[in-house]
Amino acid sequence: MEVGESRGERVIGYWMSEKKSQKLNWSEFAKVCRAQGYDLVKLDLARSLEDQGPFNVIIHKLTDIIAQAQQCDKKASAMLEHIENYISMHPEIIIIDPFENVRKLLDRYTSYRIIHESDLHKSDVFTPTFVELTSSDPQTNLKALHDAGVKFPFVCKPSVANGTDCHKMAIVFNENGLKDCQPPCVAHTFVNHNAVLYKLFIVGEEYHVVERPSLKNFYPSLDRETIHFDSHDVSRSDSSSSLSVLDEGDCEGEGFRADPAKLQHIVATLTEELGMSLLGVDVVVENTTRRHAIIDINAYPGYDGYPDFFDSLMRCIKYHERDQKGGRRGATDHDDSGFETADSSDEKNRNTRTSPVPAGKSRERQL
Repeated sequence: MEVGESRGERVIGYWMSEKKSQKLNWSEFAKVCRAQGYDLVKLDLARSLEDQGPFNVIIHKLTDIIAQAQQCDKKASAMLEHIENYISMHPEIIIIDPFENVRKLLDRYTSYRIIHESDLHKSDVFTPTFVELTSSDPQTNLKALHDAGVKFPFVCKPSVANGTDCHKMAIVFNENGLKDCQPPCVAHTFVNHNAVLYKLFIVGEEYHVVERPSLKNFYPSLDRETIHFDSHDVSRSDSSSSLSVLDEGDCEGEGFRADPAKLQHIVATLTEELGMSLLGVDVVVENTTRRHAIIDINAYPGYDGYPDFFDSLMRCIKYHERDQKGGRRGATDHDDSGFETADSSDEKNRNTRTSPVPAGKSRERQL
């Protein structure tokens, strides 16, 4: 809708890349909005937002811009400051999702720490032992791994959970492989899970679970070379990666399937802890203990295979509006999730960040 056209009483502003918009078929969401009495307006970040408003709700996929700003990109920083200033002037606008909460998920160490410090462990849900590696010295990293309780083999992931490189990972089997770690990165103990990954696509209080291929089981080895892989390629619904083919002796079984009650508890806990409505969570079931491990989280995932996503998104918006009218948020609270979003910058200043040492499918399948 062009600025100046007649608009309804309620307006949803949004911003996402053209690629993301086409992938989600966002034009269909405009139809859903109109049917529910909303106008959907794409934000022009190069112009004054005051001239484009007022808005009742803003939905965004600004992870690229936020990540670039964190890397001190001047253009991205100015753009983000422009948007945040507008939001601070209009605390009545519902933001899905608050920028400060999205920032947490762009840092894998921070998101793992939040999981670790939550109450999920009480229901047999955990995140593998982890540490952030910032040095290129293998001996320094070996000590950091030991201090954090990270065992071989471990998965090495970029610290920044955004961009094309965030899917490029490695499995390190021994001390010789430490030279393959590319800091800054987060290393976490590999959890054997019989090559099955559960992806939770969350929209507010609703979620959808699909089963995807994942990495086969791996074990410590003194002479095995580091395996480099792209997690997106391995876990696509139509993936046929050799890394997902179980070795002889590793059997599949119904006993390894995720527990729906645990998945529901994960969703409820993480949406509260993170103060987010649009989340993707990767969960695996440890094949020896049946414990559920959270191995990754990301903001505003692709929602591939999510049935009636736009209807769920509209219900999420209406929930936030009812919540706001209920007066449960302070007038100056810009975290429209209603949850506390403590600043985590103190964690950023540590050279090495650690977790406390803790006491073959090729098709997508709905649970």
